[in-house]
Amino acid sequence: MTQNDADKSLFSLAQIQHLMRVEFNRAQRYGYAISCLMIAVDRLGHLRDMYGYDSKEEIVDTMIRLLKSETRSSDFLGRMADDRLLAVVPHTDATGIDVMSARLLDAARQLEFISEGRQIRVTLSLGGAHDPGSTAERTLFFDALLEGADEGLEEAVAAGGNRSGFVRPDRVGYGEVHPLAAIAAEEGTRNADSEVLEQRRIDGSDPSDARQG
Repeated sequence: MTQNDADKSLFSLAQIQHLMRVEFNRAQRYGYAISCLMIAVDRLGHLRDMYGYDSKEEIVDTMIRLLKSETRSSDFLGRMADDRLLAVVPHTDATGIDVMSARLLDAARQLEFISEGRQIRVTLSLGGAHDPGSTAERTLFFDALLEGADEGLEEAVAAGGNRSGFVRPDRVGYGEVHPLAAIAAEEGTRNADSEVLEQRRIDGSDPSDARQG
């Protein structure tokens, strides 16, 4: 069976890794956020055994189309090993990748497949990682983004699937997987605190003055 049209529109493993490296270096140079999302169909091997190879390919094809519909033309999409999909999403922070993952999970839950008169329900597992663009918190190597997304995906699958997991690139290997929303909220708080401190610096006030008085 030849590759379907949706699959042909994706970058190969070598291509997506090269593009991710180039985009990561550009993000570091210009100081903008970059995220990646690893996507897997839950129980895909089981679905193939139950309903056949053609049904499996139809499911993957549909998920590719779904991913393309939820991403921008400036994003990079590739097919990894074991039928996993990878989205490289420039100019996107934790909040943005959280919104994207929630849309993908919800859209997948609405899909229905029919094979030999039997209904097939399909869900996804997602693993996300991002580099925030802040000089103080930059990830040094793009490989850490891939490893973080892969680790988050593994944890999401281990937890039963139909969910997303997020690993900070600087915490890969520590077993610290969080919901993406929690990371986004934490970063929002940290950014707000930084803005307050910066404003105080501009105004000439020192938050430590009150403690010294």
